[in-house]
Amino acid sequence: MMKKLALGTALCALVAGAGYAQEINVKLGVLNDRSGIYSDLTGEGSVVAAQMAAEDFMAEEGGLNIEIVSADHQNKPDIGSNIARKWYDEEGVNAILDVPTSSVALAVAQITADNNGVLVNSGAGSTALTREQCLPTTIHWTYDTAALANGTGKAMTLAGGEKWFFLTADYAFGHSLEENTAAVVEANGGEVVGTVDVPFPATDFSSFLLQAQGSGADVIGLANAGGDTVNAIKQAQEFGITQAGQKLAALLFFITDVHALSPETRTGLSLTGAYYWDQDEGAREWSARFLERHGSMASMVQAGVYSSTLHYLRAVKAVGTTDGETVAAKMKETPFDDVLFGKGHIRGDGRGIHDMYLYQVKSPDESTGEWDLYTTVATIAGEDAFLPMLEECDFTKK
Repeated sequence: MMKKLALGTALCALVAGAGYAQEINVKLGVLNDRSGIYSDLTGEGSVVAAQMAAEDFMAEEGGLNIEIVSADHQNKPDIGSNIARKWYDEEGVNAILDVPTSSVALAVAQITADNNGVLVNSGAGSTALTREQCLPTTIHWTYDTAALANGTGKAMTLAGGEKWFFLTADYAFGHSLEENTAAVVEANGGEVVGTVDVPFPATDFSSFLLQAQGSGADVIGLANAGGDTVNAIKQAQEFGITQAGQKLAALLFFITDVHALSPETRTGLSLTGAYYWDQDEGAREWSARFLERHGSMASMVQAGVYSSTLHYLRAVKAVGTTDGETVAAKMKETPFDDVLFGKGHIRGDGRGIHDMYLYQVKSPDESTGEWDLYTTVATIAGEDAFLPMLEECDFTKK
């Protein structure tokens, strides 16, 4: 059923198991980019992932009446904030899922806390969600900019990329990614020789790439994501930058981005992620179901929406309420052994702790199919991937 909201389009899916008593009503809002540069890696795919989580929960446990709505925040904090307020104030939403674009996520996190909901974030990257702007009702499940830096940034520096120049998306996520990666580069003997802020979103990277080309850097760090990263990589190849010997560091890169590039352009690129469809049999089985419903393999953000939604629903069932602080506390109290993210837990600051992986994109000769794109180079233990918790953000002690 489709219905029009004042601030976006909402897809409503009622998921109920026959024969179960509907004791607790749960309404989930998937808030993301449904029309812009992040729509492929979040968008409708995240709605599908949330629906799959609800269906799987009802098949396994039942006892909840689950409704899912969705809306497009257009990567704008004011629009995202207005949708979140409407959902909480007028429509009875209990938790908001996904929320890529860190500036939007940070605004929605505060609105969520004010309304005693839960922000179950998969799409945003800023570490501020569990540090400078930590809140008791924020769960940050999939990745953050520190984990990306500890993967791609560290690996490329140790491989000889000592001089870095950053092209940085000019908003909270881009600056967080640059800051975290620069710290890792310097800690491993490298240096930052220059940076330039790039308007978000952008289509023409020519002037910024030329600055990077003339900087003498070994590595051009792309502190952006989605369509911005894809466009920057394509234009760097057109200018002959990579052919001349400079390397590109796609600091946040998704399988949907890799798939969008030609084999010649993407071969050999390194990236850090939390999930890959071919990592084990459980991931392959789930990914086949997702592919059948959505038409592409899931990004790690979409996979994160599935897993974090399941964890949220299990917590609601366990505590018997949708009260935000109570549910968030239960999510932190309960370790997980997830089909897509493996064993892990949520710290007192809301940061999900699980392994991360360093991947390299396969060449056409190495690939056996359309989505056979990654070779796993290294596993980064969760405790090493993410920043340590700030004492003042440990809400289990408050």
